Amino acid sequence: MIAAIAILAGGGYYAWKTLSPGGLPEGIAGGNGRIEATEIDISTRTAGRIREILVGEGDFVEAGQVLARMDTAQLEADRRQAEAQLRRAVIGVDTARSLLTQREAEHRAAIAVVAQRRAELDAADKRLARSEQLVTSNVVSRQALDDNRAAAEGAKAAVGAAQAQLAASEAAIGAARAQVVDAEAAVDASHAAIERIRADLDDSVLTSPRDGRVQYRVAQPGEVLSAGGRVLNLVDLGDVYMTFFLPTAEAGLVAVGADVRLVLDAAPQYIIPAKVSFVADVAQFTPKTVETAEERQKLMFRVRAQIAPDLLRRYIQYVKTGLPGMAYVRLNPDAEWPASMTGRLVQ
Repeated sequence: MIAAIAILAGGGYYAWKTLSPGGLPEGIAGGNGRIEATEIDISTRTAGRIREILVGEGDFVEAGQVLARMDTAQLEADRRQAEAQLRRAVIGVDTARSLLTQREAEHRAAIAVVAQRRAELDAADKRLARSEQLVTSNVVSRQALDDNRAAAEGAKAAVGAAQAQLAASEAAIGAARAQVVDAEAAVDASHAAIERIRADLDDSVLTSPRDGRVQYRVAQPGEVLSAGGRVLNLVDLGDVYMTFFLPTAEAGLVAVGADVRLVLDAAPQYIIPAKVSFVADVAQFTPKTVETAEERQKLMFRVRAQIAPDLLRRYIQYVKTGLPGMAYVRLNPDAEWPASMTGRLVQ
């Protein structure tokens, strides 16, 4: 038993020595890091009261799953009001169109009256002309001439009145058409109001945008939230990575897409494969002064190692954020991984 313990201790020391940053093979670098994931806040778009929350902290959720519902009594009342206004607006359109039809009929009648008055004026002018010719031979009396002249003047005035009535009817048609346009605009506005309320009703049902896990319940049923108020916080388990830091000399050799091996403190028996997805172009923290080459080597750059989504889906029940560990990155594509980092690789 003592011999077995000594062998295990020696093996552990050898693995620690081999995988520690100072004992890594050439072309391999390592740094401390922590598992992170993209966080998503499930928030209300409009102010309202939470009616129910259907999930709890730690629950796994799927994209499109209903997470919570807001109280919609006020929105339902607004929708009924908007629908009533729509019915009224539709009736207004029919009324405006009927009025337009009436004004167009009046316009046609005014055109006929103008034609009639012009015919009467033409007849009066002809009678006046004959009277003026016959009065010289005393066939027609002066009284008849005066009567015909008065009739011609009256017919001319009647034509002017008929033309004025025609112009008034044309203006009435323009006003009636404007009323039709206004009534149709009221219908469009009512439709838009109903669509807006329906959108608010749809947004009152809070759904998950992605597969993930509920991290926090920020609010509780019955609470009144303002617009944009947070209800839940989700972790997107399809976008999990480890952020770690490397000094200048090593960070400058890291290529995006380079192979990474992750070893978590909570499960050191497993090696998790990953790929470099990001290398910061500015130092994250530096010493107080950076004046010498030695000091510049102390600059630390942030590196992100992304875990493949397919691998995450296979082990989604075990994915947890916040776990610390070590990240080992291959600086040289031809560098060989140590044997301790290949046999326990998670597939």
